[in-house]
Amino acid sequence: MTQFALYVEGGGDTAQQKAELRQGFDGLLERVKSSARDKRLGWKLVCAGDRRAAYEAFIDAVRMNPNAVNVLLVDSEDQIAPETGDPARDAAARVAHLRERDGWDLSATRAERVHLMVRCMEAWIVADPGALAVYYGQGFAPNVLPARSNLEDEPKPDVNDKLARATRGTQKGEYGKIKHASQLLQRIDPARVAQRCPRFGSLTRWLEQTIEAA
Repeated sequence: MTQFALYVEGGGDTAQQKAELRQGFDGLLERVKSSARDKRLGWKLVCAGDRRAAYEAFIDAVRMNPNAVNVLLVDSEDQIAPETGDPARDAAARVAHLRERDGWDLSATRAERVHLMVRCMEAWIVADPGALAVYYGQGFAPNVLPARSNLEDEPKPDVNDKLARATRGTQKGEYGKIKHASQLLQRIDPARVAQRCPRFGSLTRWLEQTIEAA
């Protein structure tokens, strides 16, 4: 049986924190996960901790289980050139970005299996202000959130600062990755995220196509 194994940056330091974030990502990717299970394909999502830990877990998986579809998903952190629409060229650009920024050797894997959250996971979260408004309730300030249509152009510090300010006055309190990310990932609309974060759309399309072809 073909197995899809996603190694994702994030999850904090404890097993409980990693498990909670995994539930969040599984919720966001529920449609893709269901497609895999409908075809009786294995599905595993690992929140590995910091970006270096995610890279190392991914490389270990490539070496130990080369027959699986092992996928790496980490923040780009910094700006990366817009996608060209050519999947092979865009995949090579993602690998080059991580090689140049982090010094990572990804030659053991297919470039198409390396994906980026641009520039951070919180860009996906702020892509759906309506879902945030329902979750945070009274005191939420949606007008503070990044307004640009393509959130991949928004610097990471600005995404984090604006999300913090938009949520500071709510009963749930200021956004915290450990406190809130898992629940928010399960509530935001994947279509809205794909609309404002093009590389999320690229990730889900590639997963769907790869599952269909498996």
